[in-house]
Amino acid sequence: KLPHAVQNNGLNGNFMNGNSVHHVSVRTRVSVNPAKLKSLRQRWNVRPSEMSKKTLNPIRAIVDGMKLTPNPEKPMIALSIGDPTVFGNMPTDDTVLQAVKEAIDSHKYNGYAPSVGYQKSREAVANFYSCPEAPLEDKDVILTSGCSQAIELAISVLCNPGDNILVPRPGFSLYKTLAVSMGIQVKHYNLLPEKSWEIDLQHLESLIDDKTACLIVNNPSNPCGSVFSREHQHKILSVASRNCIPILADEIYGDMVFPGCDFQPLAPLSSDVPILSCGGLAKRWLVPGWRMGWILIHDRNDIFGTGIREGLVKLSQRILGPCTVVQGALESILNDTPPEFYQGTISFLKSNSEICFSELSTVPGLNPVMPSGAMYIMVRIEMEHFPDFQNDVEFTERLVTEQSVFCLPATAFEYPNFFRIVVTVPEEMMIEACIRIREFCARHYRPRSQDSHELDQ
Repeated sequence: KLPHAVQNNGLNGNFMNGNSVHHVSVRTRVSVNPAKLKSLRQRWNVRPSEMSKKTLNPIRAIVDGMKLTPNPEKPMIALSIGDPTVFGNMPTDDTVLQAVKEAIDSHKYNGYAPSVGYQKSREAVANFYSCPEAPLEDKDVILTSGCSQAIELAISVLCNPGDNILVPRPGFSLYKTLAVSMGIQVKHYNLLPEKSWEIDLQHLESLIDDKTACLIVNNPSNPCGSVFSREHQHKILSVASRNCIPILADEIYGDMVFPGCDFQPLAPLSSDVPILSCGGLAKRWLVPGWRMGWILIHDRNDIFGTGIREGLVKLSQRILGPCTVVQGALESILNDTPPEFYQGTISFLKSNSEICFSELSTVPGLNPVMPSGAMYIMVRIEMEHFPDFQNDVEFTERLVTEQSVFCLPATAFEYPNFFRIVVTVPEEMMIEACIRIREFCARHYRPRSQDSHELDQ
């Protein structure tokens, strides 16, 4: 409603406000029908946001479109889910459970914590991961709701809409899901299966331009199960250093590495590249549902400055931090979990990986790549020998239909004609799954000589 003085004086007028006179110039037409405005506001017009429409999980998009009807004569074996707790054969250690029980019984952790986490909990993480080459203090740690939120905060603080990030192919689908929803372009750099999934460094560097805001390095790798050597990581850092690109190091599978293979975090190898290292409890401690992750800020040359640190704090305030009970247990979880627990987990994963690799290596038409860590093995399908299927999605779909074995098609990781197997299932289930995969391939495999002979006829 216009002020009374303006109504009295037409389009231009004066009105009193306290002791001063305000001159008002009204340039819009006053002949507006109030009833029309009211009727427009009474019409429902609720639309999804642009961010929600841009948010797409490639795994869900592919799996939800598959016709997954298992063979009713065979019990389902799901080798598709990256959750080590699914089958109940990989429980966390009792000391981890006891730490949470004590945190609950203390009644100290029922309220809000600082959005970046309790100082004592951040100190525990800093002390656990600090080393002379890459020292950490509590101010260098941001606690998050799982490693996935750590990745989201890291991308959000480094990138603006219109920027691009460099993401591995094959690689964890969440990177693309988060970036695209924020208006950030994704550029995929290739990993090389013939070199145990090392980065194609020449291809990586060719993708960099003036809009490149971040390089994501995932080591150990999901979905590949690969672990980079120190030499290869030095080469990765050289590319980042030459081009002044910060690194987001996704190291959630750090130390989940098979005996005889060495995992080296990226930050201690860097002399100048600023790194946001993302990790958490989910995989090494086998508690993904507890949603406890962290960002470690490595910036010895103060390239990030105060801006990135302050930005991470501000972004963390959007959800006010991770579960306080788990924060209360964090120091004990990190320091009191016995080494035997880790060793038992790794021994089991290596054994299952070796069974799977050995069994599938002798299956005509399949080429598994032996992993060095994490929980996965990637298997190449020689599609030319399986003319019944056009691609890896159809191959894995029919594997469910005929054998009730579900492997994730690697199209979900931007890498067609492979599939990913999760090796956390019980050993007898792993063996049974390999037998069924062998039967499936034997049924559908066609040698090239046979193909050419049929064409001649």
